[in-house]
Amino acid sequence: MQNIYISYTFTITPRDPATEILIAELGYAGFESFVENEEGVIAYIQKEDYKDAILNDIFILTNDEFKIEFIKEEIEQVNWNAEWEKNFNPILIENTVYIRAPFHDKLPSIKYDIVIEPKMSFGTGHHQTTHMMVKHLLNLDLKDKTVLDMGCGTGVLAILAEMKGAKKLDAIDIDNWCYLNSIENIDRNNCTKISVFEGDASLLLNKKYDIIIANINRNILINDMKTYTNSLNEHGVILLSGFYQEDIPLIDAEISKYDLKLQTIEEMKNWVALKYQ
Repeated sequence: MQNIYISYTFTITPRDPATEILIAELGYAGFESFVENEEGVIAYIQKEDYKDAILNDIFILTNDEFKIEFIKEEIEQVNWNAEWEKNFNPILIENTVYIRAPFHDKLPSIKYDIVIEPKMSFGTGHHQTTHMMVKHLLNLDLKDKTVLDMGCGTGVLAILAEMKGAKKLDAIDIDNWCYLNSIENIDRNNCTKISVFEGDASLLLNKKYDIIIANINRNILINDMKTYTNSLNEHGVILLSGFYQEDIPLIDAEISKYDLKLQTIEEMKNWVALKYQ
């Protein structure tokens, strides 16, 4: 028996950064898949998980800075692979990292060739935050380091960290789909040093890392900052992203409580990625 889905086709003006904010809020509300397009995004949820009030807590819909309109439809089972294949193009970062799908050809002479089948998981490299985290990792010496990828999404950052020589890595995501997708992608890239866990910062008890990557949202980062810093080895590095330039003072005020200092800022379209040590 085929599953029945409810789809919402959102038209968003201006498209950025409202589309990413909307996807994040819809994900928390229970929507399980998203297909971005030039006008905005199509969001899908299984009919059995749908409720009439599902959009009531989507705060960006009431934000006067954006005009967001939508059309609701009931549809049959969606072929997710076909949907994302139509919308997923490979990306080259710093002429060093090539992130592609299995159906894309490999580029010659690329140092780090990463094959990702993202499905609905976050982390293809296309979003500014993932792109900037890749740049931070390229500038770090990861040889024989222990690494945590918190909110791992597709696992792309952990995969790159292993390719750069990290000796032991943990990848954690609270979302079951991301957990399963990370396992798939880690296997696809022949990685052997990454352990994947489903859960939140409570899994970090009594664990220590040289490098912590946390590409989540501002509120979760602030709430879990003490746990992250307790899990960092002496002279370790924390890479933080998933928030905007105007959020830097809030992030900095929280992490400064634990004697970490801001070293480097990457910025793309008002999104930022920070390196602390």
